[in-house]
Amino acid sequence: MTLPALAACFTLGIIPLLWLPVLPGILAVWGVIISGCCMACFRPRAMRYAGMTLLAFAWGVLAAQQALWPTQHLPGAKRQAEVVIRATDGLTRHQATIVRINGEPLRPAPGITLYGEYLPEPVCAGQRWAMTLHIRAVHGQLNDGGFDTQRYALATHQPLSGRFSGARLLDKKCNWRASYLASLSAVLDTYPWRDVILALGMGERSMLDAGVKDVMRQTGTAHLMAISGLHIALAALLGWSGVRGVQFFLPPRWIGWRLPLLSGVACALLYAWITGLQPPALRTVIALSIWAALRLSGRLWSPWQVWSCCMGGILFSDPLAVLSYSLWLSVLAVAAIIFWCQWMPAPGRHCAGWVRAGINILHLQSGLTCLLLPIQIAMFHGISLSALLANLLAVPVVTFIVVPLILSGMLLHLSGPVLAQNACWHLANQTLDGLFCFLQKLPAGWLQVDARWQWLSLSPWLLLVAFRFGWWRSAPLLCLVYLTLLIFPLWRSEKTQAWYVHMLDVGHGLAMAIERNGKVLLYDTGAAWPGGDSGKQLIIPWLRWHALVPEGVILSHEHLDHRGGLESVQKAWPALWVRSPLGWEGHGPCFRGERWQWQGLNFTVHWPLAGTQAKGNNRSCVVRVDDGRHSILLTGDIEAPGEMAMLKRYWQHLASTIVQVPHHGSNSSSTLAFVQRAGAAAALASASRYNAWRLPSAKVAARYRQQGYRWYDTAHQGQITVVFSPQSWEIQGLRDQVLPRWYHQWFGVLNDNG
Repeated sequence: MTLPALAACFTLGIIPLLWLPVLPGILAVWGVIISGCCMACFRPRAMRYAGMTLLAFAWGVLAAQQALWPTQHLPGAKRQAEVVIRATDGLTRHQATIVRINGEPLRPAPGITLYGEYLPEPVCAGQRWAMTLHIRAVHGQLNDGGFDTQRYALATHQPLSGRFSGARLLDKKCNWRASYLASLSAVLDTYPWRDVILALGMGERSMLDAGVKDVMRQTGTAHLMAISGLHIALAALLGWSGVRGVQFFLPPRWIGWRLPLLSGVACALLYAWITGLQPPALRTVIALSIWAALRLSGRLWSPWQVWSCCMGGILFSDPLAVLSYSLWLSVLAVAAIIFWCQWMPAPGRHCAGWVRAGINILHLQSGLTCLLLPIQIAMFHGISLSALLANLLAVPVVTFIVVPLILSGMLLHLSGPVLAQNACWHLANQTLDGLFCFLQKLPAGWLQVDARWQWLSLSPWLLLVAFRFGWWRSAPLLCLVYLTLLIFPLWRSEKTQAWYVHMLDVGHGLAMAIERNGKVLLYDTGAAWPGGDSGKQLIIPWLRWHALVPEGVILSHEHLDHRGGLESVQKAWPALWVRSPLGWEGHGPCFRGERWQWQGLNFTVHWPLAGTQAKGNNRSCVVRVDDGRHSILLTGDIEAPGEMAMLKRYWQHLASTIVQVPHHGSNSSSTLAFVQRAGAAAALASASRYNAWRLPSAKVAARYRQQGYRWYDTAHQGQITVVFSPQSWEIQGLRDQVLPRWYHQWFGVLNDNG
């Protein structure tokens, strides 16, 4: 079996971790291992390939089980732990590894994110602390098309989060990188582009200004800020060049190609360590080491064989890297370069040197722009129309001018002359100033792309294959059918008799979307927090990804966890109307007796009374939505006094098919009388798993179940969608029905919601 074939088998064996709904048990894993060993011993090549693939699958499952072990055994009671700080914001958020629990060492040491409290002494990376920890398994919000927090946490080996109630410093010494970063930051403090320089040189992207991030997003240049293959390869090139330069002065018998190669790999590893061994950098070093080993073997390897070996080596060293979006972006970018250069060679072979170099850069950037469309749309839900022009300048400038200057400045900062160091920083700062001046003058180029077009993003790959094989001449009918499919999203009808109610997973808050015929009404807009809100972060991206246009908002009441995203939504769609019981300027009324129709659905307001003096939860606008057969009752945060007052006169009008549980399932709401009078078949509650009020209350959930309700909540199901059709209705939970994945499960203590 050849090495590339073995690597391909390993890749194929690990990839199923992306889709497994549950991880096989240990007995099943042993069965896979035994089967794989037996099949690998057979002579037929196909059997051996299958056996190695099974062994790789077992390796991946064991790695996943090892990653989940801390989530299954450490949460629960408070524990005495010894932790090493890996990264910190200097305030209340720290990333660490737990090296001991109750005096017992943990190997491998699991990662944990600590938040919410200030440490009693100044903190830096490398310090060792003794803490009393309340450990929690990672749990993230899950919406269709949204950011997958749990997948990201497992891919980065941070399966735990938690708070500490006591902390004592054991070793206050910072590690070398933290000390170097602090010294470097002090030197760069006077330079306007300090944060960008630190991001490019040290991978410290957390300090980047929001305006800078937006410029890079609009121009498609954000990839340059990550310590990735580009930076690591450049560090390796500088190491190789340095040794080759020294060899120029040596006798011929001391000159060879192996030492510069190994020196380049060593420099790449050193630079990756200086930048914190971030996963993309570490994966690049692994790939570079594999490439160097293949070179040292003395054989000629094709680009695809090298690519296969590097992919297999990365997944062998870290099977959970298969969950990383950045890995797929990197490996598919390299695959796209190989594919593009082999299938569509650059023209202008007989042109002059500089002209040919420009043509090659334009050719390469055009190919990457087209062939990376599928993963760009899948990851970012859009593309930058100005990316081609921006990257034509930004990539060469950053690669060949800015990063070498920064690396030189970092090297000189260790022991070099101050004047030379300052010259490097000054030139890097001025170059970045000119580059961003150019990027800021480009028109806003970000184009939001919805889910209907995602599969069509494969078109550049398919069109290139069709062109190379001449199918446009030999199979014109097939090409015509494909072109017809290209415009399918433009001519398909949006009219349907079905309608949908989506309870978005916004954490502790409420945001519901009532959808019909591609139009949407929102009931509440989630929470807000310093620097962001649910509207901007969750609701707007969700609506655009599903090609839905909001026409109005019903605001239940004034609390921030229900109106937090209103301003962002109104900014995105200024024409939408708002109904609420608040009497605010621009708000229509939402009081008892109000009725209207929208997209064939009937809306009836049952609470509050007009002119009420109540405020807060008991002024929540309670709305019943029905199609004449099925209905849903939206209750906001109404509490027991409001429920009883509403039931006193209007109880006969409240019966519904589905009910939104009032006040996130609090004991202050959902009285037995209300639950009985609503008489619904299912109850939907919006609540985060870890909230200070431990909502939803177990007593409230039991009360609904005792009355024959089916219980759903966003902490367990993620986004909840109710599909109403003329004949029936059904409820779909994203976490357990639509996207059942092992990394989406409820980890840790079963009833731990606080």
